[in-house]
This record gives sequence, C-alpha cells and structure tokens, in this order.
Amino acid sequence: MPPRVDLEAADQRACRALLRAGSKSFDAAAKLLPASIRDPAVALYAFCRDADDVIDGGGGSLDWLRERLDLAYLGRPLALPADRAFARVVDRFAIPRGLPEALLEGFAWDAERRRYPDLAALRAYAVRVAGTVGAMMAVVMGVRDRARLAAAVNLGVAMQLSNIARDIGEDAVAGRLYLPLDWLAEAGIDPDRFLADPTHCPALGSVVARLLAVAQQHYSNADAAITRLPLTCRLGIGAAGLLYAEIGREVARRDLDSVSARAVVSNRRKLLVLAAGLPGMLLPRRLAGGCVPEGVFVVDAVVHASPRTAPSLPWWAVQQRVRWTIELFERLEQQQRVQS
Repeated sequence: MPPRVDLEAADQRACRALLRAGSKSFDAAAKLLPASIRDPAVALYAFCRDADDVIDGGGGSLDWLRERLDLAYLGRPLALPADRAFARVVDRFAIPRGLPEALLEGFAWDAERRRYPDLAALRAYAVRVAGTVGAMMAVVMGVRDRARLAAAVNLGVAMQLSNIARDIGEDAVAGRLYLPLDWLAEAGIDPDRFLADPTHCPALGSVVARLLAVAQQHYSNADAAITRLPLTCRLGIGAAGLLYAEIGREVARRDLDSVSARAVVSNRRKLLVLAAGLPGMLLPRRLAGGCVPEGVFVVDAVVHASPRTAPSLPWWAVQQRVRWTIELFERLEQQQRVQS
C-alpha cells in the first residue's frame, strides 16, 4: 500500500516554490513572519501569482480564473496546489470575496492592454492588482480596522508603482504601458511611438521620477501603520515595504533608466536596508493619512465582513526573527560573492 500523502503539506511546498521563483523580495520578507501567518500569506501569493501568469502566459482565460475562484469559495477547488491552499485560507480567515474579484478585474485590464489617462486611473489599477493583496494579508493577520486596512492598501499601491517604474522596458516589449498618459503628454512623449521603439530619454526619466515620488508618499503613509501590526508580523511586512521601496531607489541610481536594463537590488544592499530600517518597525508610531480614494471600496469590503482572529507568536520571538533575517541576507551575500 503506497504511503499516505500529506496533501496540505505538499500544496504548501508547491506554493513556496512559486514564491521563490516569482519574488525574491517577498520571499525574503515572508521568512520574517510567524508560520501561522507565513503559510497563509504564501498561499495567497501563489494563487495571485498563478492567476497573473495565466493572463501573461496565455495559459487560460479570465472566465476560467473566475470559475476557479467560484470553486474555491464553494470549498471545491480545482486539483491544483495553489487553488486548494487558497480555498483553505478563504475558509479559515473569511477572506471577503470582493477582494480576489477586484484582483481578477485588474488582471482583466492587463489582458485588454488598458492604458491609464492619469494617476487616479493608474492607482485604481494598482489597488486591484496589489492593494487587494495587501488587504488580504491584513485580514490574515487579524487586522480589520479602517486605519490599518487603509495602510495595507496604500502599501500595495506603493509596491505596484515601484514595480511599474522598474519594468517599463519589459512592459513595453510586451505591448503594455502603465505610465499616466497625461504625464507622458506633458513630457512630450507619444505613447505609440515609445511602444514601437522603447528608448530611454531624459523626458521619460522625469516621468519615472514623478511616479517614484508618488510611490514614496504612499510608502510613508503606510509606515506608521506597519508599526501597529501584531508584533510578530511587523518585521515581515516592514521588510517587504523596505525592499520594494529600495527597488525605486535603485531605478533612481540608474539615472531613472528602466528601459535599457532592469534594476536589481543586490543582496548586500538588501542587507543594509533591512539592518537600518527594521529596528524602527518595533516601536509603534502615530497613524497618519487615509486610504487612496480609489481603494476605499476594498477597505469597505473587509470592514463589513465577518471578523476572524489570526494567531500570533509570543513577543520574545521578534528579536530572534531580526537576527535570523540579517543572517539570511549575510549568507545570500556570501553566496553571491562565491558565484561571481
């Protein structure tokens, strides 16, 4: 008789593999979370990542994704690791369905190669593909008040804007352009000509600088709320914010040129950023700012849903996690030197 397979553990391993392949920054940050939060967070990421890959890779339709979402909420997910793991998280933490539905709407906008006339339209997109993920993460951590949910959405938006600033060249090759069209017009850049021949120029750099400034504003608005997350979650979410913000700074260091090459933050710099920024996440700060207007519907979806409480670790585990993450990046840096 063949040995019994622990399906839940196997699904979680598959989700972790998706995370490692898809986002080194999020993978590193997730290691700072307690297992009770990290595993659901990884499952959420895996489902979102898989859905994104379906659209980008042409491996399925939006109708198919919506059917998968239906089945997950019915408790009858497809026999796919990401779907099964996502269904467990939905059931355990009562994730409001409006959040993943908004996420799929954002993916639909990707599929139609939608362009964004102004910053508000771009933020509406960022809310759907990233702010919703921030809100789902908050729910998993037991956060359901408006102030901290707003910060979770803002942080997701900031991260997405960082990604957009970094990926302008790659997106252009794929026929996608996310920069606000009114900003491009002010800079004298014709969108169609740029997509036909993606080339960096000082005018494009000025648009990238504006986008990074907006992203930084949203990071700043979210920082105080991160310090008011459950103690065992602050470092993981704080690390994610620090590392994604550093992506924008790396773009700036490369003369705001994300067309000629993709900005990559070295492990050494990641280590320095975390060592400098993580200790400040331990002391609660006064909340400031509200949700971006385009994301209020996400906050409402959670506030009006039934609450669940996420488990946590004892406070004394926090210092161990700080040391562990610093040591992790030191090991990565050593490996990088050996391989180079």
